[in-house]
Amino acid sequence: MSDLHHCDGEVVDVDTEPTLNSYDSGVSDVPLLGDTIGENLDRTAARYPDRDALVECSTGRRWSYREFVAEVDALATGLLEAGIVQGDRVGIWAPNRAEWTVVQYATARIGAVLVNINPAYRAHELEYVLNQAGVRMLVAAESFKSSDYVAMVEQVRPQCSGLERVVFLGSADWEALAGTAADRSRLEQVQLSADDAINIQYTSGTTGFPKGATLSHHNILN
Repeated sequence: MSDLHHCDGEVVDVDTEPTLNSYDSGVSDVPLLGDTIGENLDRTAARYPDRDALVECSTGRRWSYREFVAEVDALATGLLEAGIVQGDRVGIWAPNRAEWTVVQYATARIGAVLVNINPAYRAHELEYVLNQAGVRMLVAAESFKSSDYVAMVEQVRPQCSGLERVVFLGSADWEALAGTAADRSRLEQVQLSADDAINIQYTSGTTGFPKGATLSHHNILN
């Protein structure tokens, strides 16, 4: 759901870059990346600080790589101050929007595992994923189409004992979390490996409850 994709070690905008061949299109002499997501972002931002990194077409908001890294680092620091540590599960339940991408990169920056939650889920599906993945913090939109996310979260929260905090995008709680003063020295103390689990993506669950597929930095970047 991110607007940023990765190609040959660089974060690229899919709207301006040519279509890439898949892995099964043949032998390639391009080596796989051994970076973490944060390292890959930092290298690209250092090379192209003033290029567009993220564009939210629905609102016209734009971020250069320099601006985007600053937002990511601020939220990553806020997550650490909120008690989120490496390996913790942070859920994201929202349609496509810029904040989704910031959360994706901020969790990767500190080694938290982002749990992608389908925006179309109903309350019983949300409850299942929150418990099955062990989500400690949920970042969510307040609504999507006809779904009242606030009401649905309130409905399932008593059954989700591991869910310690819910932050709704656009709320004062979100603004405080995302507006934390970035502490790059603290972020750099987090020791990460490209093989660390960084994302849980749930299957469609056609014949039963969805199953979580775990992805690493290496999986996502390559």
